[in-house]
Amino acid sequence: MDIRVLRYFLAVAREENISKAAEYLHITQPTLSRQLKELEDELNVSLFTRGKRNITLTDEGMLLRKRAEEITSLMDKTEAEFSNLDNLISGDVYIGGGETLAMKILAEVMTDMSEEYPDVRFHLYSGNADNVMDRIDKGLLEFGVVIEPADIRKYEAMRLPYTDHYGLIMKKDDPLASMDTIPISMLKDIPILVAKRIIDNNYFSEIFGISPEQLDIRATFNLIYNAALLVEHGMGYALTIDKLINVTGDNNLCFVPLEPETTLNLSIIWKRYQMFSGASKEFLDRLKERLKRQ
Repeated sequence: MDIRVLRYFLAVAREENISKAAEYLHITQPTLSRQLKELEDELNVSLFTRGKRNITLTDEGMLLRKRAEEITSLMDKTEAEFSNLDNLISGDVYIGGGETLAMKILAEVMTDMSEEYPDVRFHLYSGNADNVMDRIDKGLLEFGVVIEPADIRKYEAMRLPYTDHYGLIMKKDDPLASMDTIPISMLKDIPILVAKRIIDNNYFSEIFGISPEQLDIRATFNLIYNAALLVEHGMGYALTIDKLINVTGDNNLCFVPLEPETTLNLSIIWKRYQMFSGASKEFLDRLKERLKRQ
């Protein structure tokens, strides 16, 4: 499977039109059509459903699109690393993480580096711990900030000087909003929205001492922003960590912590025996020094 043909395939998937993709790629339409047909023959699947005006991906095509994006991204990253060998403090640094205030300390290090080394570019990926660790394993990310519980034993890791606290996001005029804390046992009596990861990985019982089957789960989410919109519309209470949603000023939402207090530790992780570029090594060294000063 040729990397060039994968780029052709991604262009067609994006444009949903052979002619537009060929124009974008600066090749002829018959050449592009032939390359796609050879790719389908090689994989022994149909990648496209061809309509009168546009083409769409089949299920097999959507799977290939996901893999092709990962392959081409890794290829671009590798080429960039080798092109910057002569100038060690330049190039790209790839960092992933979930929604947490702990990203603030990384932002400080990135900002300082950016001012001193303007040829360094940072690429941020937002996702939960499972997504981040998967991309680190595939070489698409170099660093990841993960919120415990997460099995990080196969990575190098540094604990970050932050803890996240669980609570409920609700409307300010909700009857529970007047409470200083919400008893964990009350989670069984109210409709809640909860992060899919802690349900899928059986972390919920470990964290809260309650089985998910005891809950009235109205929706699951990956990142909190869309869940907050559901809270605003009255679907239920979003179980999440603090400081992710602005609950000050005119915002009609508030955050009430759980009781007893439920805290989570955070770590930054990377592959063991990782060979870093000059820019990535500089970032890690600066972060270590910054954490020493905490």
